Amino acid sequence: MAPADAADVHDIHCRLDELLAERGLTLARLADLVGVTVVNLSVLKNDRARAIRFSTLQAICEALDCEVGDLLVRRRADTPSAP
Repeated sequence: MAPADAADVHDIHCRLDELLAERGLTLARLADLVGVTVVNLSVLKNDRARAIRFSTLQAICEALDCEVGDLLVRRRADTPSAP
C-alpha cells in the first residue's frame, strides 16, 4: 500500500467540538487532561490531522468518556462537508 499523499482529502471527521460542548469542556482543559498541546488538538478538531497516536486517541477517549467511534466518524460521499 502506498503512503497517503499530503494533497489527498480524507473523509474522516473528528467530532471533538460536539463532544466538548456536550461535556462543557474547553479545548484548553482537554489539552491539560490529555497532555498534548492545544495546537495539536485544534489540528485534530479541524479535520486537518494526517495521523493520531493510539495513546493520544486513548487519552482523549478516557478524558471525554467516549468510544473511538464517538470521536471519529466517516463521512459518506453524499454528506455535505461542514463549513
